Amino acid sequence: MLEALWTALVALLVTVDPLGLVPIFVALTPGMDQAERAALARRAVLLASLVLVLFALAGEAVLGWLGIGMPAFRVAGGLLLFLLALEMVFERRGRRRSDSAEGVADDRPVGDLAVFPIGIPLIAGPAAITTTILVADRFGDGPGGRLAVLVAVLATMAVTWAALLVAGRIARAMGPTLIGVASRLLGLLLGALAAQYVLDGLAQVFRG
Repeated sequence: MLEALWTALVALLVTVDPLGLVPIFVALTPGMDQAERAALARRAVLLASLVLVLFALAGEAVLGWLGIGMPAFRVAGGLLLFLLALEMVFERRGRRRSDSAEGVADDRPVGDLAVFPIGIPLIAGPAAITTTILVADRFGDGPGGRLAVLVAVLATMAVTWAALLVAGRIARAMGPTLIGVASRLLGLLLGALAAQYVLDGLAQVFRG
């Protein structure tokens, strides 16, 4: 259970990248006071938590209903996460997230930001959903493993919430350079995890 908890937590933290969300969150909430930002962060994180918990519990069933086997999803998901890791290493992900978020935020009322784009897809995006399904499949056979994955999801959301609550302070303290360095290091870890998912999927195919 401890191995499942640690692996799932690292994978989700790297994929969600709470530090990478900080400058985007600050850019999307100009003129807001601390209370308004806190309320927005709470709603966004609650929504993202519900989405990821749903996929942790029923993601494999949804794939089965669509006729997608887990080996194929592991390979495809691993490749998707590897591309994301490349974007993080070469600092392309932050610019893409920021551009897409600001583009939709300009034409939407402030209350909608918690749902889109902050809750979905900036927090619970395709990569986070893919990672949740993969770790749930890998460790979710027993009740202990499933519980570990759910705890990892909730812990990741708690870290994300904490980062958004103090987003202004983090952005001022770290600056864009340190945030970029941290994102690159997380990208390396994500690349290794993605390669492992692909290898696991191929091994299951060959065994079958």
